[in-house]
Amino acid sequence: MKYGAHVTKMRWLFAIGHTGQFPEFKTLFATNKRTEAGVTHPRKIIIDTDPGQDDAVAILLAFASPELEVLGITTVAGNVPLDLTSRNARMICELAGRSDIAVHAGCDRPMRRELVTAEYVHGKSGLDGIALPDPVMPLAEGHAVDFLIETLRREPPGSVTLCPIGPLTNIATAFERAPDIAARVAEIVLMGGAYFEVGNVTPAAEFNIYVDPEAARIVFGSGAPLVVMPLDVTHKVLTNRARVEAFRSLGTKAGHAVASWTDFFERYDMAKYGSEGAPLHDPCTIAYLIRPDLFSGRHINVEIETEGRFTTGMTVADWWRVSGRAANAMFIGGVDADGFYTLLTERLARL
Repeated sequence: MKYGAHVTKMRWLFAIGHTGQFPEFKTLFATNKRTEAGVTHPRKIIIDTDPGQDDAVAILLAFASPELEVLGITTVAGNVPLDLTSRNARMICELAGRSDIAVHAGCDRPMRRELVTAEYVHGKSGLDGIALPDPVMPLAEGHAVDFLIETLRREPPGSVTLCPIGPLTNIATAFERAPDIAARVAEIVLMGGAYFEVGNVTPAAEFNIYVDPEAARIVFGSGAPLVVMPLDVTHKVLTNRARVEAFRSLGTKAGHAVASWTDFFERYDMAKYGSEGAPLHDPCTIAYLIRPDLFSGRHINVEIETEGRFTTGMTVADWWRVSGRAANAMFIGGVDADGFYTLLTERLARL
């Protein structure tokens, strides 16, 4: 079956609201490659991000993985304001020796709300933990939303995967302005939401969804195939001393930076949860694209609460399938944490 037929079949399964563990969903796109006339091609992705130490690790993992072709990076306000997320994204590119990557600045605030940021977690710069030189590479011309629209219209349908690891403002704005592009997306693999782990910024809401719940509602209702990395899985990939020191012992600039970022990043979660380390949330999205066999989940319905008095930003995940609503997302709940860190360390060694 050719890749385009895979996409058609995937959309048909979504349309009928397929239930069960849906293993076909996990294997269909998780091959990460297309083979045509014997030629293997990397999977094309766009990373939408608000760096953030864990965002930085996700970006480095993508750069270190030949299975993936990063078409560009789009930045959004989230962990810190847009000027800093755009600066941080370029610093990460230069750290990896990838100043060829286009970084497009996007939306500087949520669609209908005031911006909420998280300097209390990530530090004033968003990348506290190590001093990196200011970026030399300029921002790419053009708004991130325009880049998303133009790229999805230019590339063949079903050939580009979106990897949002911050608030979903850019993606939702692109879908609103150009409704046709949602059907052209191969898959959206995002970090956001929670079910059993409830919230990390309010009792009910995870940060990325809470910052712009209206945007999340648009994306979850778009009909594009979704894979969701909620707190339920990211809280299972905790750092510890051995894992952090493995990064540092790589003896590379990237390994040292990741270890230093993690040292800084850990302090908040360890104090909050009393855990041994901190979760590396965002790299789960990239790891899934490379090694989907490390993850497990359910294809379920997920709705976004935008009006609740106490629950705004909640991902109402029908894990037990009691609502009768059609499934719209693969909601990940399990992960091989040791396998995740082995993959991450091995790939970072390549940078």
